[in-house]
Amino acid sequence: MVVLIAVFVAFALFSAIALVFVSVAGEQTPVQARLAKLRVRAVDTMDADVTVTGTGRGGVPEALTTVTRPLAPFRNWLKSNDQELAYRLGLAGYRDPHDPDTFLSLKLICPVIGVLLATFAPWHDILLYALFLGVFGFFAPDLYLIYAIGKRKGKISRALPDALDLLVICMEAGLGIDQAVLRIAAEMEAGAPELSEEFFIIAREQRAGKPRLEAWRSMADRVDVDSVSQFVAMLAQTERLGTPIARALSTFADGLRTKRLMQAEEHAAKTTVKLIFPLTLFIFPAIFIVLLGPGVITIMKTFENLGP
Repeated sequence: MVVLIAVFVAFALFSAIALVFVSVAGEQTPVQARLAKLRVRAVDTMDADVTVTGTGRGGVPEALTTVTRPLAPFRNWLKSNDQELAYRLGLAGYRDPHDPDTFLSLKLICPVIGVLLATFAPWHDILLYALFLGVFGFFAPDLYLIYAIGKRKGKISRALPDALDLLVICMEAGLGIDQAVLRIAAEMEAGAPELSEEFFIIAREQRAGKPRLEAWRSMADRVDVDSVSQFVAMLAQTERLGTPIARALSTFADGLRTKRLMQAEEHAAKTTVKLIFPLTLFIFPAIFIVLLGPGVITIMKTFENLGP
């Protein structure tokens, strides 16, 4: 009986969401119709900007926003209580103006999906599964965002020494630092798209009239990587003191390479400690069974033969 009630509630909830989606998506005001026509006419002019900045909005974000439109007050309340959401999304590489709304829409949709999945659990555990999957669905976008931020930071940290080496080569060949940054951004677009995107942003900001140091400091704020912050501080000190940039870049790149080598040695030294637990829990018991098993069987048979 409880299973039938849960299935009926889940079906009713899904039907209500579908009806809201159909009703909201199907009806358009005259203003919305005119805006849709303007969007169709402006597609050709927006393609270039979407390719460069990645600010195009696909059908999935629009569908999520439309489905969660009845819950817009709750979504706006979440946005107002999370002032750093856009900054954290930017750290993960999601810088579209609509990405915060999409993220909050996912936080509202995922618990509903979790509750619907809980209806497939045994009837006496439906409430427990619904509570667990609902809470997990609410925090699942945050967990993915933390993972995406860490992954992007790691890629930028690994690509920075190679970018600095290329920057030194370009500057020693006679290019200025601005032209060298553009050349490196184009060269590293396939191998390190995250760092290449940041270099392109720096070039566009400088083209718009932003001072060089402010553009690099903005990059350090957007990326939030220690090595990038140190690199920007080195550039500021070099420009303030008037020392050759190519020599400073070469020294800084050697320091980053040495630091990365020391980190690799540190991880290698930690492997002996990390191997203790799998050795103790999985490998040693199997070795004991293989080595001591035949002897134990022989001793047991010997005691059986000694008996009356």
